[in-house]
Amino acid sequence: MSALPAELIDARIQALGDWRGALLARLRGVILAADPGIVEEWKWNTPVWSCQGIVCTGESYKKTVKLTFAHGAALPDPARVFNASLDGKVRRAVDFAEQAVVDEDALTALVQAAVAFNRAGRVK
Repeated sequence: MSALPAELIDARIQALGDWRGALLARLRGVILAADPGIVEEWKWNTPVWSCQGIVCTGESYKKTVKLTFAHGAALPDPARVFNASLDGKVRRAVDFAEQAVVDEDALTALVQAAVAFNRAGRVK
């Protein structure tokens, strides 16, 4: 029997065992709280949050935790949360380094905009 996506994400957070795990857990909470329709998936050996299409992925690297929004280039970002992959035609990302300040309200708005984008049927 294979593990459920939530269990795999829990295991990833546990395995990181440092600030990256704690931050990924915090970001996960913000993402899940943003909309009750968001579901957790596990693709490409990475946490994925979806709602009628991919909202974002959560990758962990040595010096950052990265949230990559599948259709970030099409989303409004008035708080300028995106700080990575800014030249991409489709995706946009947010890199969080150790000690990064997380603007949970702005991140929530970005997740909600991604969900609205997916629900509007704009995902190809």
